[in-house]
Amino acid sequence: MEMASIAIFGGLTVAAIVVAAVVPLATAVGLLAPVPLALVAARTRPRALIAASVAATGVSFAMAGTGAAATVLGSALVGGIVGDTKRRGRGIGTLAVAGLVAAPVIGGISVLLLLILVPLRTLALEALGNTVGGLVKLLNQVPGLSGLADTVDSLGTSMVDHWWVWMWVSGALGTVVSLAVAWWLLGGVIARLADIPSEDTLDAGTVDRESAQVGPLPLHLTDVGFRYRPDGPVVLDAVDVSVGSGEFVAVVGANGSGKSTLAKILAGRAPTTGSVTRPGAAGLGRHGGTAMVLQRPETQMLGSRVADDVVWGLPFGAEVDVEGLLGEVGLAGLGDRETSDLSGGQQQRLAIAAALARDPALLVADEVTSMVDPEGRDELLALLADLPRRRGMTVVLITHRGAEAAAADRIIHLHNGRVIPHPPHWVPRPGMVEEPARPTPVAQAGGFGPRPAQPLLMLQGVGHTYLAGSPWAVRALHDVSITVHRGDGLLIVGGNGSGKTTLAWVMAGLIGPSEGTATLDGAPSTDKVGEVALAFQHARLQLQKQTVGDEIMAAGGIEVGSAEVARVLEAVGLPREMAARRTDSLSGGQMRRVVLAGLIARRPKVLILDEPLAGVDPYARAEIVEMLGRLRAEGMTIVIISHDLSDLDAVVSRRVRLTDGTLTVVDAPGISGQQSFQRATGEAAE
Repeated sequence: MEMASIAIFGGLTVAAIVVAAVVPLATAVGLLAPVPLALVAARTRPRALIAASVAATGVSFAMAGTGAAATVLGSALVGGIVGDTKRRGRGIGTLAVAGLVAAPVIGGISVLLLLILVPLRTLALEALGNTVGGLVKLLNQVPGLSGLADTVDSLGTSMVDHWWVWMWVSGALGTVVSLAVAWWLLGGVIARLADIPSEDTLDAGTVDRESAQVGPLPLHLTDVGFRYRPDGPVVLDAVDVSVGSGEFVAVVGANGSGKSTLAKILAGRAPTTGSVTRPGAAGLGRHGGTAMVLQRPETQMLGSRVADDVVWGLPFGAEVDVEGLLGEVGLAGLGDRETSDLSGGQQQRLAIAAALARDPALLVADEVTSMVDPEGRDELLALLADLPRRRGMTVVLITHRGAEAAAADRIIHLHNGRVIPHPPHWVPRPGMVEEPARPTPVAQAGGFGPRPAQPLLMLQGVGHTYLAGSPWAVRALHDVSITVHRGDGLLIVGGNGSGKTTLAWVMAGLIGPSEGTATLDGAPSTDKVGEVALAFQHARLQLQKQTVGDEIMAAGGIEVGSAEVARVLEAVGLPREMAARRTDSLSGGQMRRVVLAGLIARRPKVLILDEPLAGVDPYARAEIVEMLGRLRAEGMTIVIISHDLSDLDAVVSRRVRLTDGTLTVVDAPGISGQQSFQRATGEAAE
């Protein structure tokens, strides 16, 4: 993750410099170039800045030549000074002193380069002379400006004759300006990222170094506490946990209880207080060490082919039975497939295969089933539960699902950063059928009433192909026809890769169908963007403001005030005090609920929710379902895309299924498939 972030920030620096070099009116963009590298210097170790600078210099040289490469080096020096000053907590005074020293040095480096690179110097001086000459001719054509033309001509001649003086002075002044701009911009960026932990410090303060002996188990956490910054909230508090070899351990708790932070501690991150003891290093990513599989597998895929991704990052000469690993995780015969063509469940299996290629002693799986359909979820659970028996490794599974927690050998229950000695009530005991926390359906408390007959959102023969006409064309939908009436409650189900998310984007008007029509109140949906509110599958993509309150007000419009913010927060089960919280400090489940609160405040005609319960703890899930049922009872039209079928019975009145991009209807008891299609009332218990 560290190297990926470095590559991104280095690329941003290159982009700014290349744009400034090749676009005549975009020279000022170059002032932004030091900021990404300054962020690297502020949040990572010095070697990360060196790696980013070397890589960015090489890329910029290939794209725009020696001048751009030299500018990258200057940006790296400026960014390093600003970032290091920020990281050490120093102020503007320290920066000013550093600038007095660095500015003439950086200006002198530019002079030295031109002294050595004679052809580049000749080209630069010729370009300067031509520019000045053109400006002089232009001024001579304007009556009364001949004196100014002579001054410009004299100044240009002086700049060419004494180029090294001008270059040194302008380089020094430019460095001062760059330092000031980078300091100002970086301050805002760091303030926004204050609650986002730097992944570079995952193993900070531990013995986990490349030369250390790997030995992650058994491990003991004693009185462990953790904060992501010195003045930040306590995330873990007085945690005492032991994990032995060959165990299958589940970690459960509400959103924001510290589960993912505990996972990072297990993987090698140093606690703020307390101690972690183990025989050797955690060895994250190393053979026989610790492996992590995250909630979103696409963030861990690096190879373009499945087989390449399994061995990506392994040391040269490492022997891995790729086909055997793929067969073990249920991906037999897919070694030559493109990773981008895999479904979500298959991508998660691939992430597990890549982890197993390191033969880890400890595998930490963080919400790996939350974005997977029920069948794939059961298969993944069976795979993880069997690893301790077959491979002797320890598996720690972070989950919100009671059935998954019940399958573990033991459960660690976190609440507000502390370990609770008993599991939550929603984890079924042995021999007990799981009963997830559910509210009383609103429909039973008064009913949704007769289904309205007035059509609102209509799709007729809709199909959609990504990259149509290209060799990479992918057909996501075909021949989809469905009508959503006012006050409707529709659940769209289907396996990973069946086209559910594409259908949601078409309904919301964010993309137009390749074939067929999608209309809202008789007009194309693409002409009414905003009237259909869509909650993305990945909630973080929708959060743009710094605080929760600002986010809800921006999403809801200018008429939304603090009272409305408090109301919608409580409606989604969050305390009104959370309005002052920074969005980047929220857990994944809390982010989902904030997005939902913003959409409710907007009062759209249709509310489309893509996986609204994924990554949400059972308590919050019950509150969200109750709230959605209440909105439907009040007349809101709701379309839900989800893998959580039974939990949403209190909200929806019918259910349809997508299979390979085409629509089928799930029959309700006593209603034939044709009847349910015509009447749009299909529902089944699965």
